[in-house]
Amino acid sequence: MPWQHRWLGNPLLTAIGRLFYGAKIGDFHCGLRAFRRDAYEQLDLHTTGMEFASEMIIKASMLRMRITEIPTVLYKDGRSRPPHLHTWRDGWRHLRFMLLYSPRMALLTPGAILFIFGVGLSAWLAGGTRRVGTLNLDINTLLVASSLAIIGYQLIVFAVFTKIFAVREGFHPPSPRLNRMFRFANLEVGLLTGALLTIAGVVLLVAAVISWQAKGFGQLDPRVTMRQVIPPCSWWHWGFRPCLQLLSEHPGDPARRQPPPSPLTRTAEVITRPAARGSDVGN
Repeated sequence: MPWQHRWLGNPLLTAIGRLFYGAKIGDFHCGLRAFRRDAYEQLDLHTTGMEFASEMIIKASMLRMRITEIPTVLYKDGRSRPPHLHTWRDGWRHLRFMLLYSPRMALLTPGAILFIFGVGLSAWLAGGTRRVGTLNLDINTLLVASSLAIIGYQLIVFAVFTKIFAVREGFHPPSPRLNRMFRFANLEVGLLTGALLTIAGVVLLVAAVISWQAKGFGQLDPRVTMRQVIPPCSWWHWGFRPCLQLLSEHPGDPARRQPPPSPLTRTAEVITRPAARGSDVGN
């Protein structure tokens, strides 16, 4: 095995898989697999490249199938032809698949961190210049903090609607947590919240214009005016963006045709129970 696979690719991708999907196995890429026919049919596998092996483990973990590792003895490959595996191309395809299949870890978690950090820093700087050691944090830092909050918010929204799409299309099993969330965060609540944020942004911006008018529309101190303008611009984005997304993607839209249930949906209740005949998947 090349050193890139043994010491970099295999350990790194296996660690990501264990972290993202909770699969307690030591090697995501073992080529020796045994499984029951009914378990294989429930997995509904689609990939055609190197990521096929990981798709099997990921879906088995999501469906709570039992996976057992059995020690094997490997011998040196006796084939004369070069391997079909392309280290960097196939490794990227594999990593991309693992990231896209876990919007919570790839999008929601980093988005929440950026959003909380950006909002907190913006609120701290809204009152004026802050000094940290030898650094003076002012409107430039406020602008960066606002941008971080917007990026984090975008990631959170994208993660939620990616999860909705994955459940709808059968890539992920049904999510009770998502269903509970949409009992309260429905279309009307989202539109009302977005409208309130947009109106608040407009009010703050009008107040900034009135302040400018009081000075005869002349030169202004940017350290003051930027603190009046940056927050309402951010609030506009936070309010307007989800309104458009909800109108086009809300799962409660009665006009949206529901697709037929996928194998993941049909078997979700059955496979969560402990198997009666040993392991579903062997590695």
